[in-house]
Amino acid sequence: MTTIAHWIDGRSHVSAGDQLPVLDPATGQPLASVALADEDTVKQVVASAAAAFPTWRDLPAARRAQVLYTFRDLIRRHQDELAELITAQHGKTLDDARGEVARGLDSVELACGVPGLLKGEMSEQTGRGIDTFSTLHPLGVVLGITPFNFPVMIPLMMAAVAIAAGNTFILKPSEQDPGPAIRIAELAKEAGLPDGVLSVIHGQQQVVEALIDHPEVAAVSFVGSTPIAHSIYKRAANAGKRVQAFGGAKNHLVVMPDAPIAAAADAISSAGFGAAGQRCMAISVAVAVGGVGDDLVAALAERAKAVVVGPGNDPKSEIGPVVSAAAQQRIQGIVAAAQQAGATVVVDRSAEVVPGYENGFYVGPTLVDNVDPTAEIYQAEVFGPVVVVVRVDTLDEALKLIHDHEYGNGASIFTASGGAARKFQREASAGMVGVNVPIPVPVAPYSVAGWKNSVFGDTGLNNAAWRFYTQPKYVTARWDETVTGVDFGFRPN
Repeated sequence: MTTIAHWIDGRSHVSAGDQLPVLDPATGQPLASVALADEDTVKQVVASAAAAFPTWRDLPAARRAQVLYTFRDLIRRHQDELAELITAQHGKTLDDARGEVARGLDSVELACGVPGLLKGEMSEQTGRGIDTFSTLHPLGVVLGITPFNFPVMIPLMMAAVAIAAGNTFILKPSEQDPGPAIRIAELAKEAGLPDGVLSVIHGQQQVVEALIDHPEVAAVSFVGSTPIAHSIYKRAANAGKRVQAFGGAKNHLVVMPDAPIAAAADAISSAGFGAAGQRCMAISVAVAVGGVGDDLVAALAERAKAVVVGPGNDPKSEIGPVVSAAAQQRIQGIVAAAQQAGATVVVDRSAEVVPGYENGFYVGPTLVDNVDPTAEIYQAEVFGPVVVVVRVDTLDEALKLIHDHEYGNGASIFTASGGAARKFQREASAGMVGVNVPIPVPVAPYSVAGWKNSVFGDTGLNNAAWRFYTQPKYVTARWDETVTGVDFGFRPN
């Protein structure tokens, strides 16, 4: 069986530590094993990144951009190959996987603009003969810890800007689907990225903690669940690191009485059931305002029953399996608990069995109505193809639901009213807001970031990351040779 190794100093590296199986979620069968780092491997990867930093930092931004342009072209050329790797190890459909790679390419495109984007500010004559300006400097070795659900997009969102800014980047991907990360590193080397600038290391909690604690690691980026995000934030911040940790979500889509029901149902189905609900921006709550509830539930039920569930490499499949048997069992348990608590399970495909793939980790689209906002299925991030419906009388009640929830990643509204849309976009307690769009993730020149317990620490991904991965220096310079004499006062310029 193939071993997925680490990537250190521009080459494959198998450590002496343990290994874990990497399973095909469509079949439940092992595809490969992944090597887990030991203490020596952690030291090696950080030393390699630290050694590569000074030369990469000092390379002109335009030269760094040239490497990234080549990297972009290689990813585009190998887009289908990367999508197949994602599908094999994560389970999402090939079409969805291609979309993920395309979104990752957007982040690389953004990073290619480093010569024009990584600029300081300058003020001339701030005092007599005095100019003041700022410059932006890379931090050094930075760490990215990425989740299973986007094994290409999230690493590229982090690494592309970090590397463009002059840092060296250590990627710790999920051990559930680590293959795409290694392929990204191989393509980066082929593009001309110097050895040590991008490294990949595999491991679990003890490896993550060792990397965070290492004195050479200057910053930490994380995407995952809220409990782990909070833990990583506290550990990194206590060590004096710069840290951004993105956690869970419970994204609401509000349907107003004037909204077109078919369009809203299509949007909720796409964003709620797509990728088997394993997206941090999945729509997991449909909020029906006024008398729209019955029609909306009927339309959603029709769509949930029609979705084709199957292996991601089958062109007929519309959603694939969830990532693991543990995820499958957890989702099924939450749905069962909701039914026992009095919710109406309108469509229950949580125990989906796909003929010929009986050992796969399948959960079909499931629709739950009349959900109490105190229930686990409403409060928790289910991370599966489960949409719950909550009914309210007014837009203000819908906004209160969003405000009162602990998560604040994204929220959307479907309406024909400009007034309702404007009220929603101003008052919704979420970092990313959509109007008549189901997944309000902005394009790469904007930032990806949430509110409340969906994020801990500094700034966001994509365009906001320039500030995260650099530190400013402020220079005040005087070249007026006529100024002489001693002055013990602390005066304005």
